[in-house]
Amino acid sequence: MRYRRTTAGVFSALLAVTLAATAQPARATTAAEPNQVQGLTVVPGDGYATLAWTPVDGATDYQIERTPVAEDGTATGAPVIVGVWRPNRQINNSEPTFADAGFAPGNRFQWWVRARLDGTAQPYSAPVSDITRGHWGDPDVPGQGLRTQWETTLGAQYTDDVDEYAYTSAIDELSDRVRVVEIGRTVQDRPINMFVIGHPTPPATPEAVAATNPLVVNCNVHGNEPGDREACLIMARQLAFTDDPTTLGLLSRTTMLIVPTINGDGRAANSRGNSTGQDLNRDYSLIRQPETQAFVEMVRDYRPIASYDGHEYGNSNTGDLPMLPPRHQNVAQGIFDQSQHMIEGHMYTQGAQDGWWACPYGCTGANIGLGEETILRNTLGLKNVVNSLLELRSSGGPTRPDEGNTANNRRRKTYSALWTFHQFLAYHGANVGAITAARAEAIRFQSANTGRIVFRGSRPIEAYPAPHPGDTPPPLDAPSADQILAQPPCAYKLTEEQYHGARTDGPAGRRTTVAERLAAHGWRVVKVAGGYLVPLSQPERGLVPLLLDEQAAEGLAAGERIAPTLTGTHNGPLTVTGVACLADATVRGPVRVRPGATLIVNGGSINGPVDAGGAAGFVLTASTVNGPVNVTGTTGPVLLVGNRISGPVNVVNSAGVAPLLAGNTVNGPLGCTGNTAAPVNIEVANAVSGPRFNQCARL
Repeated sequence: MRYRRTTAGVFSALLAVTLAATAQPARATTAAEPNQVQGLTVVPGDGYATLAWTPVDGATDYQIERTPVAEDGTATGAPVIVGVWRPNRQINNSEPTFADAGFAPGNRFQWWVRARLDGTAQPYSAPVSDITRGHWGDPDVPGQGLRTQWETTLGAQYTDDVDEYAYTSAIDELSDRVRVVEIGRTVQDRPINMFVIGHPTPPATPEAVAATNPLVVNCNVHGNEPGDREACLIMARQLAFTDDPTTLGLLSRTTMLIVPTINGDGRAANSRGNSTGQDLNRDYSLIRQPETQAFVEMVRDYRPIASYDGHEYGNSNTGDLPMLPPRHQNVAQGIFDQSQHMIEGHMYTQGAQDGWWACPYGCTGANIGLGEETILRNTLGLKNVVNSLLELRSSGGPTRPDEGNTANNRRRKTYSALWTFHQFLAYHGANVGAITAARAEAIRFQSANTGRIVFRGSRPIEAYPAPHPGDTPPPLDAPSADQILAQPPCAYKLTEEQYHGARTDGPAGRRTTVAERLAAHGWRVVKVAGGYLVPLSQPERGLVPLLLDEQAAEGLAAGERIAPTLTGTHNGPLTVTGVACLADATVRGPVRVRPGATLIVNGGSINGPVDAGGAAGFVLTASTVNGPVNVTGTTGPVLLVGNRISGPVNVVNSAGVAPLLAGNTVNGPLGCTGNTAAPVNIEVANAVSGPRFNQCARL
């Protein structure tokens, strides 16, 4: 799907992204020479300044020059070429812009821009002078006056772990909008903290946060890529203490989750991997490491609907901000499309307005940005989260020639990330309805267990029309025949040893089991005779075979494929003993599930009542039932997703994990009582024509 522009609603939200009053642009006014740039304006932002000008006919590029000046305009340093604008920087060349960054915030500068025609320099524009914004926050106001180590050294030093913990604790103490929670510990026992930010206060529990359709930023998975982390720490302070009404409005309707340092051991050692050398961004599905398990459990409990994942990228010839959606082919189409809309429909457009060069990761043709499910953007896509990778171009390259100075380079990277994360919040606020709709449809689609399974392979990224750099899209790793399973099984069966046996694929002394890892993912598992059954008919169906099938590229266990037991028509009553799996089957009569038995139905049609008493597991997805559904005393999981039921539905005295009732249409009452854990709908509402009782009153 191709997107050319965002809606008017998006643009209205964008007007409120800055956390200070809207700056009035400084303008140049002089008589024009031939081919001289006219109409130059400068608008300060947080750590950058947006330059805009009227294009010169025939210009092949533009040079941006900056000079530090005193208040009276006297130069206090030498002029420097700080930027080169090229036609492929943005999606529209009729309104050229450039985000100048890398300078120390709060200083005054003078800018000129000149066109070049096939390398021949033309006259500079008239100069424009302005003072740039200082570090965000009044230093004399409690909370606003906090500064990170990176800020106080103007980027000469990164914030170390001790300073991070003190800064984080101070924000937590001084702002009612913030609660800092520890979601886990690293291998070397460093805390993994998360900011939970809402207005006037954040919701009190993970379940309450999930109800607000939260968004999350993961800031520092590779320890030697800390630019995004510094942006996250600054943004946490801004959100905690801003008085901007639009930002407060956004935070009153959702919850922002920020994980500044998931890889604290790697950050302390300035290494890509954690203390064991493991690249954590190749472990989010397998969760062999405590850091990735902590993050995956957070996703399970807080249920963010959208995410950005921060990195840095070493190719100096790419854009400022390479981005990429979840590409694994098992990701639901709507999640992929909405992620692309966030990138192309919003970030490309707003980047062109503010002067940042966003492009697809891999836009130089490198063999990167593929479909491995172990990578966070793909893992999250398979968990039905709209999301994007963010790469900060590590070096200035030919378009930012003044980054030989390390601090200049670090400041540009961090402030470009800060811009991106604020745009992410604005996009979420303007598009939350579309995001939640895409997520709900993805959950219904995955739970229906329809369509092929691809073990490894990526969706194509269409070339964005030239001159934007997206005209060179990232490569496609199309799946080979042996990476495709045309007919998915009903479930996977694991033996006792496979399920509960201690594993040695993690750090020394950490022997987490498959059972613990599947629980971290939040998957429903049924205890059956001779082992454990993992149904594919559940919301993360696209990820299940990638861990449990014998053909998986990087799996946990080679489970036994359990095929459907009924696919045609059954005339008369159906009594289930043992395990029954109905796929696109029709039952003309009542269905009864005996105590200890398991029923899995997807895409079925049942003409009669369904009664399950004391079942080991009950799964009903994408099906039609003409009659009541009564599920009582189940000892294992209960899932009802995406069904049409003509009659009352009752879920009573379930002893397993919280029953999942999501996206169903019930023509009758819905009642839930006595369940050990209250049923949930994971924010996918049911349409119920009758009353809703007790534990299901809000579903």
